Amino acid sequence: VIPPPVIHIESYSEDSISFSLKMTTNIKVSGYVVNIYWTFDTHRQEKRTLVIEGEKSIQKVANLTAHTPYEISAWAKTELGDSPLSFVHVVTSGTRPLSPSLKAKAINQTAVECSWTGPRNVVYGIFYATSFLELYRSPHNSTTSAHNITVLVQRDEQYLFLV
Repeated sequence: VIPPPVIHIESYSEDSISFSLKMTTNIKVSGYVVNIYWTFDTHRQEKRTLVIEGEKSIQKVANLTAHTPYEISAWAKTELGDSPLSFVHVVTSGTRPLSPSLKAKAINQTAVECSWTGPRNVVYGIFYATSFLELYRSPHNSTTSAHNITVLVQRDEQYLFLV
């Protein structure tokens, strides 16, 4: 039986998490697959995937959001096959930034100008869809470090926007 890997949180800050991966077995490990999940607002779950080569590993994941819960899952790739999943949860330190105040204004039938307030020197994600279900499952999206963006949409549709 292949055991799941051990995920140990080494440290965390406002914008990063460092963790180590190891196996408690003599089975040869060729690498790990790690998924980091977090919920954006209450509508959209985000994920980052890391493919890590080698047997032991310490990883640092940066560009995270302060005071946000993250779930890290990992499995090992071994000579006998893939291990079961391991999970760990951690909340970054600091104070979560306030949600931006979004304004969306139609420019014409296929373009919408989105603008918002919020801190400088951060990256914003703009998500839009024609239903709440689509906004949660597979929205259109774009990123920018500016405080406005023009997005192209389909004519004769109503859209929901989130930044």
